[in-house]
Amino acid sequence: MSDIKDPSLAQRGQSRIEWALAEMPVIRGLMQRLSDEQPLAGIRISACLHITTETANLARALKAAGADLVLCASNPLSTQDDVAAALVANEKIPVYAIRAESNDVYYQHIQAALDHRPVMTMDDGADLVSEMHKTRTELLDAMIGGTEETTTGVIRLHAMARDKALKFPIIAVNDAMTKHFFDNRYGTGQSALDGIIRATNILLAGKTFTVVGYGWCGRGVALRAKGHGADVIVAEVDPLHALEASMDGYRVMPLLDAARQSDFILTVTGDKHAIDKQHMEVMKDGCVLANAGHFNVEINIPALESLSTAKSRPREFVDEYVMQDGRKIRLLAEGRLVNLAAAEGHPSAVMDMSFANQVLSAIYLLEQQGKLSNEVHTVPARIDQEIAKLKLAAMNIHIDQLTDEQQHYLSSWQEGTT
Repeated sequence: MSDIKDPSLAQRGQSRIEWALAEMPVIRGLMQRLSDEQPLAGIRISACLHITTETANLARALKAAGADLVLCASNPLSTQDDVAAALVANEKIPVYAIRAESNDVYYQHIQAALDHRPVMTMDDGADLVSEMHKTRTELLDAMIGGTEETTTGVIRLHAMARDKALKFPIIAVNDAMTKHFFDNRYGTGQSALDGIIRATNILLAGKTFTVVGYGWCGRGVALRAKGHGADVIVAEVDPLHALEASMDGYRVMPLLDAARQSDFILTVTGDKHAIDKQHMEVMKDGCVLANAGHFNVEINIPALESLSTAKSRPREFVDEYVMQDGRKIRLLAEGRLVNLAAAEGHPSAVMDMSFANQVLSAIYLLEQQGKLSNEVHTVPARIDQEIAKLKLAAMNIHIDQLTDEQQHYLSSWQEGTT
């Protein structure tokens, strides 16, 4: 069983999946290796992820490893319908995902994925794990563990663990160095601006661009916006991140001050109402609002609706709100992930490493079955190192190695100044 938009899109989707695979050498290598080893043979996995070409290749790698896989969407606007069709038609992987599905259908699809009775989950925002703990508790006893791809999801899962509510171990794939150093910084940096530019076709050069949140995603967005010639402002609540942003050459100020002068404001915080009513009340005419955090709560959309007297859609992914004083505020992609709703998400080359972490973390969970506490765990350093080495080899990049003498020196304390 599946629930997708149009099976006839499969051929187009397959071509795009193969195009993405050409930029995913680590996943290609894992497919070949794991098809012989079958380390996940018979393991039922339900995955709530963005249904993109890159995710399709993760699914193919998991299937090659022997997994019994079902997919559902992790965001109502991120599904690529042709990819969903190709996975169903060519890989025989059940998919429950339709682009622009309603919230009700979104949660129906999550329930359908849970009907698979998984013993392992893969999540992008923790909705699958959350629903299992709230509505499908009969599944918990059989669970081996799960993985989480996003900052937002890791935050939710840590909260569950603190409350002693988490009933099985989770590997925080998001926190692997080969994920957040590259996927969050370079992937979000490129794809978020790609979404904004596709949605608006407004030149960034000479504009004032405010980044709300200077974590790894915010760093990447600020870097790319600066490269486009924008005057970049950073709004932060963490003093260390704010200090870093200042020393990286950006203006740092409260968002209320930035809102008065910004042409673009992008949220990447993982928190609720980062852009709120008081900010909207002082925004300059024509300000463009976008979000690259996982959930559509970072911009207070009900507040925006309450402040406006009219709303129109001048472009496909742009909702233009007219304020009582005549100012216009433009919201992109309904406040959802702009890089996936208005563009195609992260480039394949960075998702190659992120999804390699997913595959190897799933195998690690199986190897450690019954040994891990019901908490959020980091990706083992050996997996991070293995993925980095595989990626370097695929890029034909060679590095030095420590000599025996150097290794001994670093592991001892006896030697000092001579």
